[in-house]
Amino acid sequence: MRISKRSIIYSFIFIVAFFFVITFELPYYIYKPGHVDRLDEMIEIENGHEATGDMHLVTISGAQATPIQYLFAKFYTFNEIIPIEDARPEGISDEEYMQYQLQLMENSHQASIAVAYRAANKEVMIEHDGVLVIDVIKNMPADGILEIGDQIIQVDERNIQKAEELVDYVETKQAGETITLVIDRDGERMNKSLTVMSFPESDEKVGIGIRLVTNQRVTVDPPAQIKSGSIGGPSAGLMFALEIYNQLTEMDISKGYHIAGTGEIDFDGNVHRIGGIDKKVVAAHRQGMEIFFAPNEEGNPDSNYHVAKETVEQINSTMKVVPVDTFQDALSYLEQLEPK
Repeated sequence: MRISKRSIIYSFIFIVAFFFVITFELPYYIYKPGHVDRLDEMIEIENGHEATGDMHLVTISGAQATPIQYLFAKFYTFNEIIPIEDARPEGISDEEYMQYQLQLMENSHQASIAVAYRAANKEVMIEHDGVLVIDVIKNMPADGILEIGDQIIQVDERNIQKAEELVDYVETKQAGETITLVIDRDGERMNKSLTVMSFPESDEKVGIGIRLVTNQRVTVDPPAQIKSGSIGGPSAGLMFALEIYNQLTEMDISKGYHIAGTGEIDFDGNVHRIGGIDKKVVAAHRQGMEIFFAPNEEGNPDSNYHVAKETVEQINSTMKVVPVDTFQDALSYLEQLEPK
């Protein structure tokens, strides 16, 4: 069979165009409903109790857009397209951003363990071991001097154990003053001097341009292990705590239900707002979840809870959305729930 030159050219153009629309990365990021994971497969408590129901964390799927993905996202509900520069802090690499998210997840592990064990009347020991840098803000004093993962041990010869101690100290300074930090970077101690400056958006607020978490190590008995793999971010904290508590106690608070939810948890058991809750609600609905816990934000009319409730109505789901401000709110709801 004879193949014309024109046919070869058209075939070549088609192949190039095909690979372009499926592989070329546009300067946009797409967020959409992710997956739902059983927490009894991630969390192991020595001699833990089994449950009749199951607790789940819910994720959001995110990726840089290709032309074909961008086109589909335009037509699919609950797909959000944002400029790539808004998807992560400016000036950090994909690897650095992932490390930042994993550090937030690790901090979530520690907080959820502490909250659950205290609620189960188990002894909890917490050691404060300095603070960790989880983000460096571009064009601020720390840019190019500090790195994500640096552990700050001292500021001006003052020992630092909690993030708020460093923040409070820096806020006593005037723009133009210099502070000296002692940091640990990959096992090596070093001194770093930085000049405090005003934040661009507020002349009244000063800082050095870093985001921090307190490096806290929790020791409990019986031991607890959380294996969340490559999932990052702090938003699974509430559900981690509920699963841990359920394994620690004889009473099965799941009562045969498929339970999901979201919310960052702190060491005091408070539940905080997260992003993309509409997408998490959709993911939970698709996987047959019956109960979904959402941060109530003390009744804020724009709270995660209200967005979640509106989303459930929009997709005609029978899933029950439960507002919570604290771990105890979620626990109390499950304790009074009739078994399935």
